[in-house]
Amino acid sequence: MSIRDVLVTGGAGYIGSHLVDALVAREYRVTVLDSLVPQVHRSGAWPSYANPKATYVQGDVRDRAVFEPLVRASQAVVHFAAAVSIGQSMYQVDRYVDVNTRGTALLLDILVNTTHAVEKVIVASSIGVYGEGAYLCPTHGVVAPTIRPEGQLAARDWEQHCPVCGLHVASVPTPEDKALYRDNIYSMTKYHQEEMVLLIGKTYGIPSVAPRFFNVYGPRQSLSNPYAGVAAIWLSRLLNGRQPVVFEDGGQLRDFVSIHDVVDCLVLMLEHPGADYLPVNVGSGQTVTILEIARMLARLLGVSIEPEVTQAGRRFDIRHNTADIGRARETLGYAPKVPLEQGFAELIDWAKSTPDAAVDFFDTALDELRQKGLLINS
Repeated sequence: MSIRDVLVTGGAGYIGSHLVDALVAREYRVTVLDSLVPQVHRSGAWPSYANPKATYVQGDVRDRAVFEPLVRASQAVVHFAAAVSIGQSMYQVDRYVDVNTRGTALLLDILVNTTHAVEKVIVASSIGVYGEGAYLCPTHGVVAPTIRPEGQLAARDWEQHCPVCGLHVASVPTPEDKALYRDNIYSMTKYHQEEMVLLIGKTYGIPSVAPRFFNVYGPRQSLSNPYAGVAAIWLSRLLNGRQPVVFEDGGQLRDFVSIHDVVDCLVLMLEHPGADYLPVNVGSGQTVTILEIARMLARLLGVSIEPEVTQAGRRFDIRHNTADIGRARETLGYAPKVPLEQGFAELIDWAKSTPDAAVDFFDTALDELRQKGLLINS
């Protein structure tokens, strides 16, 4: 494999831009395709951190006239361009399916029906394809419960139950072979993306990998996008002197992974064949509650603002999901290095210095969920 020319779709975004920097530093020739959607890029301009050694093209992955020549001129495609939000996807169904599923279908159609030199495809997948994470029942072993019913959320019975005996179950790290269960439109499109890419890759002999990102955090997260990752949403609230809003009781377990560890893993996927044709969890392997994260952000920021724990549920939310990163370790030699507190301190330092001020639109997004009937006990 002699890849030197890499196309990164969505490369002006958070994860994509960090990968662009890493690839440029390794002397790849990098082209970025990004539509600069206002929800993520409020100014509509290329961000200040855009790498001057990369080539930038503004355009849409659904536009064949723009997308096809860029694909055909590349030796690898890293496909990050997507509409990203669990809650918003439940009422902007057409947009999410169109951008995520159809955009990926067009990429694959180009690969199947044109002459090209693409030797590797990496498509961004998500923790969302699992639905709930893996759980351990004291009687029935590892089980995979589905989304909690409305009545359970209304009763504030937050923890999952064994689907066989009904006992409460404990969260355990989720491996890639866990049964998949999509409980929102965004996650369904991520499932479509990874399944289509891996299928076409296997069929036509194009090495392909689907990194399943857990909760990625770090510099360049959009601080004014109320549909972004929860850490960025809470940090925006805190920077504006407002309480982070925590759903349920805050005991939800997650795996937060630094952007730097994520980029290291992506470079390994590009340069090594060990994970070809596989979905791969990309996390830290560490478990933390979301309430702990909200409090950590306030402490590191130096403000005395306690989170607002709402005791309200959202119809599409899972309870727990943390990463089993054994496959990434074994197939790629992936070894996450950034401790949680160090990584969040870096995020805060960046947030204080970025020229893009944090504008808090969370209440608007919350009102949209309420109007669509997606909140319970609110």
